[in-house]
Amino acid sequence: MPRIRPKVLVIIPAAGSGTRLGGQVRKQFLPLKDKPIVVHTVRQFEHCPDIDEIAIAVPESAIVEIESLISRYRLHKVSKVIIGGQKRQDSVANVLRKLVLKDQDIVLVHDAVRPFVEAKRITSLIKACKEHHAAVLAVQPKDTIRRSAGGGFFDRTLDRNALWMIQTPQAFNAGLLLKAFEKARKDAFYSTDEAALVERLGVKVKIVEGSYDNIKITTQEDLELGKLILERWKTKGLI
Repeated sequence: MPRIRPKVLVIIPAAGSGTRLGGQVRKQFLPLKDKPIVVHTVRQFEHCPDIDEIAIAVPESAIVEIESLISRYRLHKVSKVIIGGQKRQDSVANVLRKLVLKDQDIVLVHDAVRPFVEAKRITSLIKACKEHHAAVLAVQPKDTIRRSAGGGFFDRTLDRNALWMIQTPQAFNAGLLLKAFEKARKDAFYSTDEAALVERLGVKVKIVEGSYDNIKITTQEDLELGKLILERWKTKGLI
């Protein structure tokens, strides 16, 4: 029976070294309370009914470890574990080459160390992607933002109403994302996120309001904050 809706897949690049937070342990595998950070992250998509399939990119040396975690925590939607690349963009490209995609399918890309994305945000993002072909979660800065062109002094105050801090997941029509990656490959162009690759095709990316809880854990302070968010989410029944 043919699908009545596009397939929705999630790519989680988790191949970064990221050892400065945990010494010899890559940050995505560090424990956040009772589970590794990457497990908390994957579970948010595992339990979201809008998600059909999850693919994870990890270093070759971590394949056995991630496969053990997938089995232990019964992450049934994880269909592929792929060897990642040197950079995030390389890892996502490696996964895209292994997926069977139709142009109308939807692909989300999400940081392995963002374990606090709510299901309702994922659902809103997918809905926006279906309408606009490309969408990202983002929040506006709370603080006054000033620019310095150097010399130790500010030269301009920016209008924070026009500024957004980009988060993940980011969502795209599969055909569009594949074209963006192919152009980036031909141009030898690298970016820190997929939205910038899609924008190079002249496509505008829809902003979907994110959450300030959706932090990226990169420092020890982030890890401590993550523990507090986790406890609050447990109290609210979000996990």
